[in-house]
Amino acid sequence: MGEELLVNVTPRETRAALLESGVLQEIFIEREARRGFLSNIYKGQVSRVLPGMQAAFIDIGLQRTGFLHASDISITADGEAAPDNGDDVDIRNLVREGGPVLVQVIKDPLGTKGARLTTSVTLPSRYLVMMPDKPSLGVSSRIDDIEERERLRSTMELLVPDDCPHGFIVRTAAEGAPLEALNADMMFLTRLWEAICKEAEGGEVPRLVHDDLPLTVRVLRDLVSADIERIRVDSEPAYERMKRFASMFLPEMEPIIEHYKSRRPIFDLYGVEDEISRALQRRVELKSGGYIIVDQTEAMTTIDVNTGGFVGTRNLEDTIYRTNLEAAVAIARQLRLRNLGGIIIIDFIDMNDAEHREQVMALLDRSLAQDHARYQIMPVSNLGLVEMTRKRTRESLEHVLCMPCPTCKGSGSVRTPETVCYEIYREILRQHRQFTFDELLILAHQDVIELFLDDESAALAELEDITGKPMRLQAESLYKQHQFDVVLI
Repeated sequence: MGEELLVNVTPRETRAALLESGVLQEIFIEREARRGFLSNIYKGQVSRVLPGMQAAFIDIGLQRTGFLHASDISITADGEAAPDNGDDVDIRNLVREGGPVLVQVIKDPLGTKGARLTTSVTLPSRYLVMMPDKPSLGVSSRIDDIEERERLRSTMELLVPDDCPHGFIVRTAAEGAPLEALNADMMFLTRLWEAICKEAEGGEVPRLVHDDLPLTVRVLRDLVSADIERIRVDSEPAYERMKRFASMFLPEMEPIIEHYKSRRPIFDLYGVEDEISRALQRRVELKSGGYIIVDQTEAMTTIDVNTGGFVGTRNLEDTIYRTNLEAAVAIARQLRLRNLGGIIIIDFIDMNDAEHREQVMALLDRSLAQDHARYQIMPVSNLGLVEMTRKRTRESLEHVLCMPCPTCKGSGSVRTPETVCYEIYREILRQHRQFTFDELLILAHQDVIELFLDDESAALAELEDITGKPMRLQAESLYKQHQFDVVLI
């Protein structure tokens, strides 16, 4: 069983699920109220230039200004090509405050950070990526066949005129594509860039000049490959749009696009909804009985591997080795499914056998080979940790679907009822030393009040003796566990 693509469309949200052999590998979510900005092109205005950071903040009409580093500037404010050694060039010579600049989003706003921008625009099509005003030719490194790489390169050299100012990269999907298809893509991208340039002339600033395709069509352009056996979509309008796009750009894929009409929700097929729910949990169970723990923080993502209930059949080293092998495959899938990016630290269970360590690392690399995001794995550190990076261009699944807990504020923990009891004791003593009163009223969460009436009743009686005042307890249903009030009466 090969790959399958399921597309679920509702009035305000579109979701696409990529499955391999019936197992969910990637999930893409696009909401009308929070559509991503990746690959959008804006006519922006330079709001601040920061020489100390070699960067500028660009107003592109979003809630937060975008970030443009000097290394991402290919054209100066005077319309000339920027020097290649961007780190040694004063950014004040590249952009001017208040001046207009044409930029493209290369990383969506993440958390409190604005969008990452570049002036080096790229325009993708089915088979090619166009780099306006940067003449060069390249072929995707994912195409392994040397003869096919040479065929594609020579074909593009025939198609691209010598005086063409634009460059092109042949995408992985172009493997086996005929000359006519490559030429059609090149002509389409050339016309698209001309239209963008015309749209960018004059007009108000900031404004959107060109937005990327909606998710239903974007997955056809970016995800569909020869491995896809079936594409099912549960919305008739979306189905018609996908068929039209396929007939124009992917005629070989048009027959496999199906309109899913069953009453059963499309994401109930293969348990996709359950997989999404599990992808939001910290703990991932392994079939052997082991498990991995995934912790996502602002700085990095940490993954810990544990044997759990897996005791093996031979010896401890073999048990650890088999657990790590299973975990390597699971980790690669979780990185894609959760869309985790940035710095990732993996703590495999320590292995004494060097050959075992090499095999686990090789399996991790092979398991990530199908990942659409660029990644880099470093050798095992002296502490036995695996450090890797994965390109982060959009919000992780957790950030899209969840928000910080209003009780713990995202810390993942709250003070215990016992801790709150002791805080109340200290507050009572503080009030006793500063004020006079006849009675004390303690307002707190139900669990804290129950602890006062049970295990802490003796301590409460001791406080009454110290203050010489009676104390009343009152449970407040709306209080969080850490909230309390000590009222003087």
